[in-house]
Amino acid sequence: MKEELYELLKSAIEELREEGLNPDIMLAGPEFLKHAAEILQNCQLAVYEIKELNSDAVIADSQYLGQLKRASRRLSIEPLLKEREMWDEIQRV
Repeated sequence: MKEELYELLKSAIEELREEGLNPDIMLAGPEFLKHAAEILQNCQLAVYEIKELNSDAVIADSQYLGQLKRASRRLSIEPLLKEREMWDEIQRV
């Protein structure tokens, strides 16, 4: 799951950079941070925990946060968690 999460983060950051933005901040829920803590140490983002985001995170350019809709990307690990549960259940059968 770490590889998929890394690719998800990398993709969101690259999308923002391609649009001329500088992603430098992440707002993340506790469940997201639980699974991404190791990866986030190397991504050079200021990370803030927001309880209400739970398994989601938002990566943004702090200069434009709230001003431009395209200045951020929302990510969710919920689909990855469900996929992992499904594979665990298949392996048990």
